[in-house]
Amino acid sequence: MDDLSISSKVAAAGMKAQATRLRVIAENLANADSTSEVPGGDPYRRKVVTFRNALDREIEADTVKVKRIYNDRGELDSKYDPTHPAADENGYVLQPNVNPLIEMMDMREAQRSYEANMNVISTSRQMIAKTLELLQ
Repeated sequence: MDDLSISSKVAAAGMKAQATRLRVIAENLANADSTSEVPGGDPYRRKVVTFRNALDREIEADTVKVKRIYNDRGELDSKYDPTHPAADENGYVLQPNVNPLIEMMDMREAQRSYEANMNVISTSRQMIAKTLELLQ
């Protein structure tokens, strides 16, 4: 397998991993205000994506894969709202641990990484096309 094909496959794996990360970030943002429906219940918890290196035996190169998606066990804030259906006996409602500003920064980082991998594939294709043009 040639180096250009290998670089494209590595970049495609990176795009797939970042696409998963973007999906999880979108889910976090969509649920930034999702509280429990039962008194004292837990609200939505932010999800976090971790990555790992994975050897692709076909191309004999390390690629990136999603290691796991897990719930962030960080502290939950509470808000006083005794009329809310999820309010505890003191009138407080647990709030999701999603900070939209952090999610937007993570989204921008994932988007840039996705675009960088896309540029690798685009450049590889241009190099192949230029090589074929020179050989004719």
